[in-house]
Amino acid sequence: MMPDESDPDPTTLLDAVNAIAKMAGEQIMTVYEKTDFNVVQKADKSPLTEADMAAHNAILKGLQELTPDIPVLSEESARIPFQEREKWQTYWLVDPLDGTREFIKRNGEFTVNIALIHKHLPMLGVVYVPVTKVLYYAIHQLGAYKQLPDQAPERIFARRRAGRLTVAGSRSHGDENFQRFVKTLGEVDVLSIGSSLKSCLIAEGKVDVYPRFGPTSEWDTAAAQCIVEQAGGHLTDVYLQPLRYNTKESLLNPNFLVFGDANHSWSHYLAQAV
Repeated sequence: MMPDESDPDPTTLLDAVNAIAKMAGEQIMTVYEKTDFNVVQKADKSPLTEADMAAHNAILKGLQELTPDIPVLSEESARIPFQEREKWQTYWLVDPLDGTREFIKRNGEFTVNIALIHKHLPMLGVVYVPVTKVLYYAIHQLGAYKQLPDQAPERIFARRRAGRLTVAGSRSHGDENFQRFVKTLGEVDVLSIGSSLKSCLIAEGKVDVYPRFGPTSEWDTAAAQCIVEQAGGHLTDVYLQPLRYNTKESLLNPNFLVFGDANHSWSHYLAQAV
């Protein structure tokens, strides 16, 4: 799976990582079900709740016990300088609570994201939805799966375009570029939903494309990218190149596009939008 014998085999880690994601989801739901919880603002103006930190601590503890030699980069970790990160061949990339704004709105559209990155690409991706207890996961070259509570996992596949397009958009982050992109597509259905659920809907063939023209960070996309790619879809920059991780000082992503059908003329529509 990974080229070096000394590197971990993701297939031996998957069950444990799925369990860690579910454990973090339980921590999140404990806070979610309170009548009130504290919300503070981080330096980048994004919100932070006690649920973010509870999930972060659960994931950090679980991954450090599972793979003590593999570093963990989490959204809620202390910032790690690139001079240290650039030495990492393999590391965990984590968003303990993706969709904090949706969590605060109590609409259920938030996820736990855990990815194993090796040589700048996601090799394992887990996205867990605490409210519905739906689990998405994938391993490089071994397919993508969706598991409903108390059911066997089923393999999922991104769909090829057939007629009217369905476009996923952010519930909390709209912008003019998104509107222009949608207009270039003609008559479409737009589905607004929070967090990495948008990418997971691409992976399971319910949505055709999700454009993101705005700031996101590497932990927002890594797990979902693995799932989308192993379902036959794509998560790319606006030049249709797959996103790569830990290649620079900044952890911000470029604008990106998630889509199922690579034969569609996405570059044509992107050129008109940005």
